[in-house]
Amino acid sequence: MFDTKVVLPKLPDVELNKITYKWLDIPYAEQSETQKLDIYAPGTEKRYPTIVHFHGGAFAFGTRRDVNLISMLRGINRGYVVVSVEYRMSSEARFPALVYDAKAAIRFLRAHAREYHIDPDRIAVWGPSAGGYLASMVGVTNHNPVFEDLRMGNETYSSEVQAVVDWCGPCGDFCKMDEAVLENGVGNADHNDDDSPESRIMGAPIQSIPELTHLASPYVHVTPNIPPFLIHHGGSDGTVPVQQSRTLAKAIEDIAGKDRVDYTEFPGKGHHGEPWYDEPQMSDRVFDFLDKYLKQKKKNEVKI
Repeated sequence: MFDTKVVLPKLPDVELNKITYKWLDIPYAEQSETQKLDIYAPGTEKRYPTIVHFHGGAFAFGTRRDVNLISMLRGINRGYVVVSVEYRMSSEARFPALVYDAKAAIRFLRAHAREYHIDPDRIAVWGPSAGGYLASMVGVTNHNPVFEDLRMGNETYSSEVQAVVDWCGPCGDFCKMDEAVLENGVGNADHNDDDSPESRIMGAPIQSIPELTHLASPYVHVTPNIPPFLIHHGGSDGTVPVQQSRTLAKAIEDIAGKDRVDYTEFPGKGHHGEPWYDEPQMSDRVFDFLDKYLKQKKKNEVKI
């Protein structure tokens, strides 16, 4: 049975106190108290490329300010605005509400780009696990109106993103996860359960709604024009089997081209939340990737 009472440690106050430029608890929509975001900036003298972070937590727990944000906050020292977004989870809404929320947050950031020192032409999304799924859905559905609820505000602004970072997200069809778990011999084959994280976010046991579950899969929506993806996955992940990322990476290679995806498996490693994901070399890989795609305009950065 899936435990819905899991609570991740909060980001230590000392970490927040180190950041000079920050704006906290900003509502980006009005459907829920959870629809808030925090913004952390390296300065205020210009507009910066921006990383939008979606937290993990099995679609059921986690917050925009849990301890897993620490790796992303290193981006401030690399010259990025870092935004952490909270979204509606399975206790209050069903798919595709979380995707609507993510895109509404990005539209909000573009609408207020000057106020928060954001370069609206250089926005990336990054998430681990469920957050990796959400980041991937945002990336593969750029310009797809089906996954956008413009009634949530800032309808004249784009939710397009210029790069995607997916850390071990379940992006290759929820209905295939148990089969992969059994094949790998790591983890529990319980994703098909009526109370699994995937069934809860979909609103029904996933095996009873295979067509809808398939359409909720990021790899299904890959087009030739998607932004570049960086995907990392532990080869011995017992929570989200590595085949989920293989499926997404292959779809991107086949449809958009090999230059659109940078995929790395880490043999013997597990799921996000294990200490290896917090090692600086892991986030450095991300920042190097983002530098490549978001700092090409460095000589022409937008001034305030």
